[in-house]
Amino acid sequence: MIPIVRPLPPIFGGFDMKTWLMAPLFAAVLALAACGEPTKKDILDKAEKIETKADLEDVLGAPDDISKVGPLERWTYQAEDGRVTFIITGERVSLKAAGG
Repeated sequence: MIPIVRPLPPIFGGFDMKTWLMAPLFAAVLALAACGEPTKKDILDKAEKIETKADLEDVLGAPDDISKVGPLERWTYQAEDGRVTFIITGERVSLKAAGG
């Protein structure tokens, strides 16, 4: 005997199965769009009370660029609206600056 294949009936007020299957995909696309680079304010807010290099990396992750001059390190994080630079002396974060 050959089974009869019928279209699925609309569920929940007329929405069909295709609509319900596409909804999570649409939600995922919206979530990914919101996951762009943080703004300078976001980065500075997260690092507001940070005092050590280790804590900075724990909170913000690895910097996008590191440059060293003698005992000084410059850690740069790219932001959606520019970049944020931290000057590190030894293990201490001594300066935070945001630029274009």
